Amino acid sequence: MMMQRSYIAGSGSYLPARRVTNQELSETVDTTDEWIVSRTGIRSRHIAADGELTSDLAYEAAIRALEHAQTDVDDLDLIIVATTTPDQTFPATATKVQARLNMRHGAAFDVQAVCSGFIYALSVGDNFIRAGQAKTVLVIGAETFSRILDWEDRSTCVLFGDGAGAVVLKVDPENSAGSGANARGILSTHLHSDGRYNELLYVDGGPSSTQTTGHVRMVGKEVFRHAVTNLAAVVDEALDANDLGRPDLNWLVPHQANKRILDSTAKKLGMSEDQIVVTVDRHANTSAASIPLALDEAVKDGRIQAGQLILLEAMGGGLTWGASLVRW
Repeated sequence: MMMQRSYIAGSGSYLPARRVTNQELSETVDTTDEWIVSRTGIRSRHIAADGELTSDLAYEAAIRALEHAQTDVDDLDLIIVATTTPDQTFPATATKVQARLNMRHGAAFDVQAVCSGFIYALSVGDNFIRAGQAKTVLVIGAETFSRILDWEDRSTCVLFGDGAGAVVLKVDPENSAGSGANARGILSTHLHSDGRYNELLYVDGGPSSTQTTGHVRMVGKEVFRHAVTNLAAVVDEALDANDLGRPDLNWLVPHQANKRILDSTAKKLGMSEDQIVVTVDRHANTSAASIPLALDEAVKDGRIQAGQLILLEAMGGGLTWGASLVRW
């Protein structure tokens, strides 16, 4: 039996109301707007309000994605939330979203791959559809990363923000997974990890080790080096798997970690700056939420059009990295 192909039927996103500029940060952290912008391209970020949870952000993004996809909750088979900052150690944040949506059927669970989380979650949802185990899947990336930052460490606290983005995957009745690269839908996903590099980007706490949440720690120069190399390689891997080349790409929607990483990756791929969807300047690094936030913006403002070839890619702690090639 020919495997089914999934396609992105709709997208949605949500940012907390509070916007924090670099100037505001410089009043409490030993930093300046010039220092942050020159090294990261970040000018502002959104921070969740007291009492505003990751599940709250995820729910708001989910509602918008379902509306955009013209999909009813009753049609959902599965909810997958990619997050590093769950509401609780357990149960899964996805089940809290499920409850708020009043979805009493199907299944819901979380995926944890840090900044690569959305790509990992998208891959899981796509494979559920390809295997015939689901027809409609809600995939969410949501983070309250501000809750795990050391606000006295200027090398990390200026980099991150909070937010959520979501997409609705549906089985495409017109195209199978063997329909070729010109048919709409998710053409392929490619996932990688290398646990030897744990110490480059990690949180120094956890239930099993310290019984605390801990804070983000990072060796920035090494993460940068691995990111540029790994992301360019996984882009080519995705293109090669579909007999496509770099000139075939219309848009790159990357994880929004650092403007310098985005620029270096684009240069390696021979893509122009106006082919890269960039939100890091306004959102900072929202980890698993960054790709769906950027994707939703480019879809809603009309940049991404039907028939275009889109490459989603990310790298995060683990190290983990991956890419998904999508025909819109």
